[in-house]
Amino acid sequence: MKITIVAGARPNFMKIAPLIRQIKNRQEQRSDIHFRLVHTGQHYDTALSDVFFEQLHIPKPDVNFNVGSGSQAEQTAAILTAFEKELIENPCDLVLVVGDVTSTMACAITAKKMGVKVAHVEAGIRSGDWTMPEEINRKVTDCLTDLHFTTSVSASENLLREGVNPQQIHFVGNVMIDSLLHSKPHFKAPDWFAEANLESGKYILLTLHRPSNVDNGDQLLQTLRTIEQIAGERVVLFPIHPRTKHVLGSKINEFKRIYFTSPQPYLEFMWLVQNSSCVITDSGGLSEETTVLGIKCFTLRNSTERPETIEIGTNTLIGTDLNVLSKAYTSFLENGLRTHGIPELWDGRAAERILEIILREND
Repeated sequence: MKITIVAGARPNFMKIAPLIRQIKNRQEQRSDIHFRLVHTGQHYDTALSDVFFEQLHIPKPDVNFNVGSGSQAEQTAAILTAFEKELIENPCDLVLVVGDVTSTMACAITAKKMGVKVAHVEAGIRSGDWTMPEEINRKVTDCLTDLHFTTSVSASENLLREGVNPQQIHFVGNVMIDSLLHSKPHFKAPDWFAEANLESGKYILLTLHRPSNVDNGDQLLQTLRTIEQIAGERVVLFPIHPRTKHVLGSKINEFKRIYFTSPQPYLEFMWLVQNSSCVITDSGGLSEETTVLGIKCFTLRNSTERPETIEIGTNTLIGTDLNVLSKAYTSFLENGLRTHGIPELWDGRAAERILEIILREND
């Protein structure tokens, strides 16, 4: 069996790593299974991408399209064109896409038009927010998918409501958590952490990347000022994307309790998550990781496609009202973490289940 695995951006890397590990295990057992790794290059920070591949033990991609930056339409068109050529030159039995980035959708479209089966890892998650490009990517991908691999019961239920054949839906767990649990013994502090006089458990970790939170300079400033104010004596550690740093401009110098650093490799970043007092973010994936690590998470969004992180996890959905964040943070300081748990099948074996099903369906 020949599988083409697609990755396009950093969130994808953590999802493909355990799948490749399982395929290699099968190959060692002399299973007749082969994979080809396609990197679309949608995330164009080559140096940081290379570090992620190294730390997660992902082999060098067989091909990198290097599509780089551009509008949603430009990226989609570039990936469609490049992936069509890829499948013509390297036919396969199954295209496996993960997550909800532009590459996920574009490669699913190309595969389906060329008569190749599509498997979608992390299928069925829905925010209901059509202003998010990811929501469109999810819906389009799942309309084309033959094998839907879901992270939660609610994701499976979403697909059933949308009319997907129940036999095509497989609740397998969360491959992001596979990577987390596999890598956890190897988490390590960044080299600069001690030099910055930061202390474990005594800082707030902040991540912001969604256009709605970072593209408007005045809004971004107000958000950071509020977070710095509620943090009190704690340092706010903010790995900031260069584009967001550019939006702040010289105003970045006005913050005395926010420590700005560059985006971090996976092992270092997850160490920072694990050793923080809490996390403030607009990332959906990070709310999953904090749930498993038992770290309080405040999500600066109006909706989430990962409701299980709120229902039984450590996540609180804040929305865009910074007064709500202030009240929620104060409550956390006074009352601590509420009772929480780990969602079903988030046990580090999702990739194992996925490959088992793929091989069974191929017989």
